[in-house]
Amino acid sequence: MAASRSKWIAPVAIIAIVVVIGVFWFVGQQNRLVTLEEQVSATWSEVDNQLQRRSDLIPNLVATVQGFAGQEQAVFGQIADARARLAGAQTVSETAEGYTELQGALSRLLVIVENYPQLASNQNFIRLQDELAGTENRIAVARQRYNNTVQQFNTRIRLFPSSIVANRLGFGPREYFEIPESAREVPRVQFGS
Repeated sequence: MAASRSKWIAPVAIIAIVVVIGVFWFVGQQNRLVTLEEQVSATWSEVDNQLQRRSDLIPNLVATVQGFAGQEQAVFGQIADARARLAGAQTVSETAEGYTELQGALSRLLVIVENYPQLASNQNFIRLQDELAGTENRIAVARQRYNNTVQQFNTRIRLFPSSIVANRLGFGPREYFEIPESAREVPRVQFGS
């Protein structure tokens, strides 16, 4: 009886060890995926913060320009609409569309400035324009970090063997923050003398 029991102990022990190793591996993969997913969320939050910072600067810029160019109401309305659309964005693609729309409206606003040389030399306008340019740089950096993190996450969930865990636990690919190339450029305005 002891001999037959010892025949079963070794295979059962091996199976138990394999199961324990499998469980630890599965949990480790899950933890890596959760960590990457949280990094994606954190980097998106930074993009969102920088977009909000820019949205907060725009009313001051518009107010300064309105003091000099009050008759340009159509552009001011486009900016307000674009800000509202960006603020109401629920997905990454909606945010990208809102970002592009706001970029276009801001470009039209800065074109107006060319017609008002006294505005170009106004200290409030210069300060706001510098803050906006700095914020655009922060947005570009935050967007790059976000897209890099999304790339790491999307790669991890597609690679074998972590793809098994990702599929089992419902981890799906995250969306990149992609915008048209033209919207990535900061509008260049030449001020008249």
